[in-house]
Amino acid sequence: VQLQASGGGLVQAGGSLRLSCAASGGTFSRYYMGWFRQAPGKEREFVAAIDWRGRSTYYTDSVKGRFTISRDNAKNTVYLQMNSLKPEDTAVYYCAVETSAIITTKPYEYDYWGQGTQVTVSS
Repeated sequence: VQLQASGGGLVQAGGSLRLSCAASGGTFSRYYMGWFRQAPGKEREFVAAIDWRGRSTYYTDSVKGRFTISRDNAKNTVYLQMNSLKPEDTAVYYCAVETSAIITTKPYEYDYWGQGTQVTVSS
C-alpha cells in the first residue's frame, strides 16, 4: 500500500486547511485510516481515525470540534478538514493505514504510512 499526503501549507491562526491522502496498491475500502502529526522535537501524536465505512470516527481531545476526518472510498482518499487552526497545530501530518479493523491511537498498530505534509500555522 502506498499513501500520498497533500494539502499542507502555511496558514494564519484561525484559518483552515484540508489535507488529502490518496492510497494505492491495496483494498482501501477495507482499511481503517488514521492521521497523525509530529512537531519538531516531539513524538508522533495521534490526531484522528476513521473506520472503513466512514461511520465511526475518533479524535484526540485537542482537535475535537475543529478537525473532521472523512473518506471517499470511490476515490481511495481520506481527508482531514482542519478549521480554527492554532499555532500549536504546526507539525508534519501523516496518514496511515490500519489493516486489523480497529480504531487505535497507537502509531505502532498502523501498518503503512505516507510521507507527510507540513502544516505551519502562524500567530
